[in-house]
Amino acid sequence: MNKVVALEEAIAQIKDGDVVMVGGFMANGTPEKLMDALVAANIKDITLICNDTGFVDKGSGKLVGNKQCKKIIASHIGTNKETGRQMTEGETEVQLIPQGTLVEQIRAGGYGLGGILTATGIGTLVEEGKDKIVVDGKEYLLEKPITADVALLYAAKADKAGNIVYKGSANNFNHVMASAAKTTIVEAREIVEIGEIDPNEVVTPNIFINYIVDGGK
Repeated sequence: MNKVVALEEAIAQIKDGDVVMVGGFMANGTPEKLMDALVAANIKDITLICNDTGFVDKGSGKLVGNKQCKKIIASHIGTNKETGRQMTEGETEVQLIPQGTLVEQIRAGGYGLGGILTATGIGTLVEEGKDKIVVDGKEYLLEKPITADVALLYAAKADKAGNIVYKGSANNFNHVMASAAKTTIVEAREIVEIGEIDPNEVVTPNIFINYIVDGGK
């Protein structure tokens, strides 16, 4: 099956009010063409799930700057002063989650787990309202799975069936988010024919991918 579609068709899968995961770490590994198209479509009331909100003019920060997000779930926002301003002014709800906890919650969502146990946050504001479980005499927080309506990812290479290869640190959140959304859209720098990628290179198999758009070089 050829999963390559036009950028406009991919963005048409996203609607107002959707929960949207975006890969990347300080915008490295973020699908910039998809971000630009999402800004142009002006889809509103998004719940944005990401490691960070990039920068004002780069990565998922473009969505923040265009005021398309009603809520942001991230591990830090320090590289984007506009996110901080919106949070302080009460314009956008921001939920900060420790980075390791966030990625494990996404993994739990993708792989059908009931949650994860972590000691991170015990004795702090993080534990408020959460269940605690004692294992071998040690107390843990139960952090529940995180899923999304749509995941927007970036790949170095994809074949037309949706087998994905990431390059270097651009791997970051992309591979774990691929499994945790109802619809996964990949912007690929290079698209090749089915069979041209060595199976040993594949990080995310095509079963997790719904649409591919050409990200160019």
